Amino acid sequence: MTDVPEIDLTDPAVLRDPFTAYTGARERSPVARLLAPGFGPFWAMTRHEEARAMLSDPRLATNEHSYQRPDVPEHCLPYMRTMSEMNGAEHARLRRLVAPAFTPRRAAEFGPRMAAIVERLLDELPARADLLADFARPLPIEVICEMVGIPVADRPKWREYGAAVVAGHGAGFADAIPRILEGAEAAVARGREEPGEDLISDLARVMEQDGDRLSDTELVTMVWTLVLAGQTPTNLIANAVATLLSHPDQLAALRAEPALMPRAVEELTRWCGPQLLTIPRFTTEDVEIGGVPIPKGVPVTASIASANRDPRAFDEPDRLDLRREPSPHLGFAHGPHFCVGASLARAQTAIAIGALLRRFPELALAGEIEHTPDPGTWRLTSLPVTL
Repeated sequence: MTDVPEIDLTDPAVLRDPFTAYTGARERSPVARLLAPGFGPFWAMTRHEEARAMLSDPRLATNEHSYQRPDVPEHCLPYMRTMSEMNGAEHARLRRLVAPAFTPRRAAEFGPRMAAIVERLLDELPARADLLADFARPLPIEVICEMVGIPVADRPKWREYGAAVVAGHGAGFADAIPRILEGAEAAVARGREEPGEDLISDLARVMEQDGDRLSDTELVTMVWTLVLAGQTPTNLIANAVATLLSHPDQLAALRAEPALMPRAVEELTRWCGPQLLTIPRFTTEDVEIGGVPIPKGVPVTASIASANRDPRAFDEPDRLDLRREPSPHLGFAHGPHFCVGASLARAQTAIAIGALLRRFPELALAGEIEHTPDPGTWRLTSLPVTL
């Protein structure tokens, strides 16, 4: 295995430009070893075909070691094991029950309510704004509150929770979790007792022919999952706007032809999607991927940043092309753990970017774009603009 390339995730070059950093490794081998302090070496699929295959391979499974769980009070622990950690029949059951609430049709039906939130946040922007802090960050948690049925009076607190979750670590993150779960428990109780036009009420009504239904614990966990995973549009929207402002020809094309938006969202997700690596899976037996033997019990990930720039899957992969079609990117992963909220994230991103470009034809960068060093997530430190 001496010919398998190694990538140090603390290398400044990797942190600064992971898309370029993975190129050499991808062309040498479909598999690379990643080095990360405190985690030990693990394996990464660098090419599109091998990444898709790995993400669909039943011999690799997520588990409690796939995530760094925050330190939370004991009463919160039952809600920390989300659907993302489950596999097989257990995962399939929950997925079957919640998937109808996240179809493209349901996302489209929810579009007007998302659009109203977007317009309100844009109304509040100053002439010189940080689009990350002032728009992209509060938007997803506002959408989640609207979906879940969180009372308007409680939403300022949930904005703080969302910001803490986006930060992903620290005391603020750990402190926010019990409060999110407390609010989720109250929302589930309301959904059971006084059903309304919200996601929790819909999920509380879910009943399969065989009598299966979501328990209160599963419903509360679903809210927590929504808050956790539902922050993805924060970085996707910020990354996309920064990319468009840095590619004036593509921005002009999108302004001239708003109908390009669905394809634009797919291409922007491929080009600058926030997830650089998938959640690690663990081999349940000895396997061989891309000609490389991988022993049982070790973590394996897909390098989304690398697979989405693989010339074997995309023509001219290093060129941003909002008209690209098809675009089989892995921005929302693949296989059984394909992001259940992908349709919602796509719709939210399209509505946010569309409204931003429509309302502010003179939108321009007002400073240097800087990224937060993070080997797993491509995210901005801020996004200063003039409107």
